[in-house]
Amino acid sequence: MTFKASIWYPIAVALTGINLAGVWFAVSEPVHSTTHAVLAVAFGLWAYRLRQRIGGSGVSDGSDVQAKLDALDAEVGQLRQELAEAHERLDFAERLLAQKSEQRAR
Repeated sequence: MTFKASIWYPIAVALTGINLAGVWFAVSEPVHSTTHAVLAVAFGLWAYRLRQRIGGSGVSDGSDVQAKLDALDAEVGQLRQELAEAHERLDFAERLLAQKSEQRAR
């Protein structure tokens, strides 16, 4: 089973929020409140690291997405050309084999 940052990111954000709220509710007990504050910071840092792992800050102007789409489009075009060439070679080989089998039949 692999670690999926895209699944754990919202969980880390939720745990950060819950512990921040816990600081407010545990304000009468300093140790308890401090524990929630430390956990909130830890989960917040974890969420930050997960966000970096899944693709950056989350703010995108679309140019990187467009560049990726253009690269994929070019790659698909190249693959289509290679596939067409492979079909041509296969057809040529089939014709040669058919000619040899006809010559043997005679």
